[in-house]
Amino acid sequence: MELSRERPEGIVLVRHVAANHIVIDDRELEHSFLLVPERAIEDWPVDLADKLDAGQVAPLLDLQPEVILLGTGTRQVFPPAEFLAGFLRKGIGIEVMDNSAAARTYNLLAGEGRKVLAAFILPGQSASAA
Repeated sequence: MELSRERPEGIVLVRHVAANHIVIDDRELEHSFLLVPERAIEDWPVDLADKLDAGQVAPLLDLQPEVILLGTGTRQVFPPAEFLAGFLRKGIGIEVMDNSAAARTYNLLAGEGRKVLAAFILPGQSASAA
């Protein structure tokens, strides 16, 4: 899916979403990553939403988002409740959706100047090699 939109100055946007990669600006990423309007944090060590746990909440909160979008691949997969609860206890909203929906929502919110964090899960090396 191609995403096209005028690029606000200094904002990193998603340009294309496929099953095994995502293009941000002019870079193709093939591994899970975090995206905030100012930059991408590559090689987020997650390849399945249902393996997320409470210990993985703090690094996302350290980025100080207002809202978190969790893109779980080609389909929506809810992570364990303890992962979601870690954000809700801090008053941070988290929305779970497929990567395409997360990309569209991220681009919209980042373009509005919101402090949004998109966490995109892409299949791991072993999954893409199989």
